[in-house]
Amino acid sequence: MRSIKSIAIATALCASVAAPAQAAEDFKVGLILPFSGVYGGLGGEIARAFELGLEVFGGEVNGRKIVLVKEDTEGKPNTGLAKTKKLIHSDKVDVLVGPVSSGVLAAMRDTVHNSQTPFVIANAGHDGISGSKCSPWFVRTSFSNRQIVRPMGQWMYDQGHRNIYLMAPDYAAGHQMMGHFKAGFEAAGGKIIGEEYPPLQGTKDYAPYLAKVKAAKPDALFVFFAGGAAIQFVKSFGDFNIGKDIPLTGAGWLTSPLYIKKQGEGANNIIGSANYVTTIDNAANKQFHAAFKAKHDRGGSEFGVQGYDSARVIVEALQAVNGNTSDKAAFMDAIRNVSFDGPRGKLRFDPINGNIIQHIYVYKNVKKEGVIGPEVYDIIKDVKVPSDGCNS
Repeated sequence: MRSIKSIAIATALCASVAAPAQAAEDFKVGLILPFSGVYGGLGGEIARAFELGLEVFGGEVNGRKIVLVKEDTEGKPNTGLAKTKKLIHSDKVDVLVGPVSSGVLAAMRDTVHNSQTPFVIANAGHDGISGSKCSPWFVRTSFSNRQIVRPMGQWMYDQGHRNIYLMAPDYAAGHQMMGHFKAGFEAAGGKIIGEEYPPLQGTKDYAPYLAKVKAAKPDALFVFFAGGAAIQFVKSFGDFNIGKDIPLTGAGWLTSPLYIKKQGEGANNIIGSANYVTTIDNAANKQFHAAFKAKHDRGGSEFGVQGYDSARVIVEALQAVNGNTSDKAAFMDAIRNVSFDGPRGKLRFDPINGNIIQHIYVYKNVKKEGVIGPEVYDIIKDVKVPSDGCNS
């Protein structure tokens, strides 16, 4: 019996040596984005650029292939939460990327935090995630709503504007954007002389709201609109023909390269603030545009660059831990420590709240050879977001 047992052990040892090593498990990224609804185009753009980022920076680390599991939030908080739970508990993804809507992000926050799932926010600007609702399991490669617009309050005052009218869709991000601009502008000494918040869904005619702006005679109109709502608003602004007397300014998504061609002459001369402008002059931005154009026959966008940078953040963090994510906290620390020179300039995260520290670019749309597009007008450098109430 001893002899048979010895042979069995020896045979087993030889078999284990001879057998090929088991392939490492795939590294799963859950893309939790709107692929339908009012922000469906934006979610698709982020996903396309994320996939491009994997092609450029590497889709495999230490034998682990990076695979994507996509879920559609439809831009709805309840749907986004249900899909987040599926990705975490059923698909068992290693990291989540998304969403677009601040409302969706707010809905999924506690589930992500309690499950200790690393999350790279690729668009939603909900301020609470950098403040009282911060979590060590989040970083943001996009922006905080406050980060984009509050510095513009002082900037607009410095340009000589003293009385400004505000307009944005009636939902969380719209109110946050306007609230932060208002705080910055009033702190500088300016006055808000009117505010309007049209419904996000279903508003086709902005003429009644623009009539109120015209009657108030502000020095400028400052707005936040994105996606389909931005297309319709800028077209309405152009048709209403008040731009010669009341300059249109706002958060930069107002005239994205994704849809500026659809907005007509109303897009000309708009001044906006953004975390990215297509005409930034650096090597990484040129690489991004060349790669995006080669794949999609057009340049990238402000939404795309956030997906592209999110892919690089994940790849570099995965490289830092040699592909081993069994210790989720160590992997999350690696994510937070990523830093590189990207299309927007230096990318790095605030060690307290995980929000990106970045330049805010002031751009102006100009018409050249019949084409309207943005040019960098000014740069507000290294803008951070205060970690108010954040104890992560």
